[in-house]
Amino acid sequence: MPAVTFISASGDVRTIEIEAGLSVMEGAVQNGIPAIVAECGGACAYATCHVYIEPTWRTKIGDPSPTEQAMLEYVHSPLPESRLACQIGVRDEFNGLVVRRPEQQR
Repeated sequence: MPAVTFISASGDVRTIEIEAGLSVMEGAVQNGIPAIVAECGGACAYATCHVYIEPTWRTKIGDPSPTEQAMLEYVHSPLPESRLACQIGVRDEFNGLVVRRPEQQR
């Protein structure tokens, strides 16, 4: 299973394994990662699973869909690295993925 590292806004680091095929959000919720609220359950509706993707991973993960991009307009502190964790499907080649959590969710 790919290992994904979550870094909190305060610098706390936690690495978990997420089964390929799940979303980063699903893996975070299953493993009790704080600050991934996931109110919509993965429907790309509330932007409560906002994360920042490390720049080295942006091209590997790809660009957000138009729907995700529209939701990202409503997140707190958006950056070019902003993504919704519910929209990132984990693949085996994502082993070592690093995501940062924002200080607050929408």
